[in-house]
Amino acid sequence: MTAATTPTVDATERAHLARALALATSVRGTTSPNPAVGCVIARGDRIVGEGATRPPGSAHAEVVALGAAGEQARGATAHITLEPCAHHGRTPPCTDALLAAGVTRVVIAHPDPNPTASGGADALRAAGIEVVLGPEVFRAAVADELAGFLSLVGRGRPHVTLKLAQTVDGSLVAPGDGPGGGRWITGPAARRAVHRWRASVDAVLVGSGTVVSDDPGLDVRDVPLGRRQQPRPVVLDGRLRTPPTAKVVARGALLLTRADAGRSVRAALTEAGAQVIDVPTGVDGKVDPAAALRVLAVHGIATVLAEPGAKLAHTLLGAGLVDRLVRHVALGTGAGPPRPVLDEDADGWRTVRVGGAGADLIWERVPVTRPAVPTERQA
Repeated sequence: MTAATTPTVDATERAHLARALALATSVRGTTSPNPAVGCVIARGDRIVGEGATRPPGSAHAEVVALGAAGEQARGATAHITLEPCAHHGRTPPCTDALLAAGVTRVVIAHPDPNPTASGGADALRAAGIEVVLGPEVFRAAVADELAGFLSLVGRGRPHVTLKLAQTVDGSLVAPGDGPGGGRWITGPAARRAVHRWRASVDAVLVGSGTVVSDDPGLDVRDVPLGRRQQPRPVVLDGRLRTPPTAKVVARGALLLTRADAGRSVRAALTEAGAQVIDVPTGVDGKVDPAAALRVLAVHGIATVLAEPGAKLAHTLLGAGLVDRLVRHVALGTGAGPPRPVLDEDADGWRTVRVGGAGADLIWERVPVTRPAVPTERQA
């Protein structure tokens, strides 16, 4: 999209953009792999139609909003969180719908980085429509909302949040009797926060060791899902150790494994509900985590919450595959200031939030830089 220098976006249009962003937020997680977009059609300060992206294969936000506006869209302004698509995918181009409806001005919060779908702004301008790029604050907000979509387009993989629970002195094992310690490191409030994270992503990722030792469900509990579906369980399982009786198998888990693994149990796992997918291996002979994430992208998964043990967490960090690190620190265990337990403390990371959940600390960090290589992808 070519940024426009004039005219400017006034206070009324900024308010309409804010409403469009709220509409997009309301459907976040229901549209993957397509982006969650909001659209407001207005005549001055009066909104005549609004809408948000519907599930894949259904109408995009612009079409929903134009349908609500009807004939009042003619001569109106469209306020859209993401540049309208200009290609035929599962649905026709939104630029065509805007032109047919007779809008005369379009305000866009964020350009579309997808090389397959972009070009909508230029197509509208070529047809005589005035197109304006909104203020930077909206671009930043939309980029945060569309982190999964932008990761799919820019890197060909989902956006990954890595969640760890630790004692204040750096242990990933809960205090308690026996070699494995107790069951929980953090308290009930922090555990509810984990379910809120799960409710915001497309998939929850663990290693086979977690499944074998804990048999987790990796589902959302005690947190309203709204229109979202339960996140899909994903297990990196190079030796295919996941038992057919595991809770995640009954939930339709994706088991990412080596091509030569578990021949005798594949049929049983599939019959029990899992989907077994062969993934390329690295030089160490183990499942390549980068290749595994690319497989998830092909399956329409845009956002992942990783809740692995220390070994897989270290692997993901070392491979540069973590976009956000959420550390839950049990302040009542151990002594001294919170001590990181992995290698993410280099200068390449920065803290974006420090908060609390009951007696525990929640510490969020993101990489300072996130290189992105554009890839072709169907939006």
